[in-house]
Amino acid sequence: MHFASDNWAGAHPRIAESLAALASGFAPAYGTSDLDRKVEEKFSEIFEREVSVFFVATGTAANSLALTSVSRPGGVAFCHRESHVVEDEGGAPEYLSGGTRLHPVDGALGRIDPDGLLAKMAHFDPQFVHSGQPVAVSITQSTEIGTVYSLDAIEKIGAICREKDLPLHMDGARFANALVSLGTTPAEMTWKRGVDLLSFGGTKNGCWCAEAIVVFDPRHAREMPFIRKRAAQLFSKSRFIAAQFDAYFADDLWLDTARYSNAMAGRLARYIEDSSKMRLAWKPQANEVFALMTTSTAEMLQSKGVKFHDWKIPVGFDASAIKAGERLWRFVTSFATTKNDIEAFGRLIE
Repeated sequence: MHFASDNWAGAHPRIAESLAALASGFAPAYGTSDLDRKVEEKFSEIFEREVSVFFVATGTAANSLALTSVSRPGGVAFCHRESHVVEDEGGAPEYLSGGTRLHPVDGALGRIDPDGLLAKMAHFDPQFVHSGQPVAVSITQSTEIGTVYSLDAIEKIGAICREKDLPLHMDGARFANALVSLGTTPAEMTWKRGVDLLSFGGTKNGCWCAEAIVVFDPRHAREMPFIRKRAAQLFSKSRFIAAQFDAYFADDLWLDTARYSNAMAGRLARYIEDSSKMRLAWKPQANEVFALMTTSTAEMLQSKGVKFHDWKIPVGFDASAIKAGERLWRFVTSFATTKNDIEAFGRLIE
């Protein structure tokens, strides 16, 4: 029963087949093959406009290089204080951007509070050389704790960015999960709401190693080829990333796998709601489920082969709701989660 992370899941069989089919033969290198071009065109079709697409290997690279592309001397980028980009990238955004600082912003359950964002921005006057200059805002969709920004919330933050003439970046490691949760389109969840740069994730949703930087504003794409090359993210055999995305998009596989993993999270959450041994911390909106239980209950489950992790209490969660001896734990579902896994877990906590 693997609920530790969607990163633990393997590649979807159709993506593995696509990779195998392209393992032999010859094709132009460095993103110039017909398959690379086909997938780039598919991205434009999906987002309902011409976009610039840059394949990279990891979400860390996508986030870091997207922010690097808008960096300026003394740069300050705003993000939620518990976002992946500030807590789990090992300083890569600061390193690769040449020193852009990530400035934390509060907000309940993983989402930036727009008023808090404005208050933080007020501390950085672009004309005051000692504090540095704002260069971007980054939001995570879905967030680190499985919540999702509504379209209105994205638009509100996008409006602030336009007012301040700052690009808005979206960390979309679980982009598809958020998209199907909202029941919207890629265009509506991004550039139509003010997003300029997107880290488009495929790895957590069935790919082997496929991430992309999607640039909606051509101004931010000019230096990206050189930034990517300098960061050692320009693959000679990039057709193997393209092959994954080709299968990922075919017949809407990417949306089907996201719907499935979200549905498995919902099923898991219902078992937790019905249990006397544990409680839902908040209702899942994507494919991450957070529960409160005692360490002894967690150890019992782990001894029975259930894989999951503990988690720190997020900003905005009412700590008084936590009973004595309880801790917060995270469960993540994926395309590889089975109904049998969920039912076996349910039996353990009955």
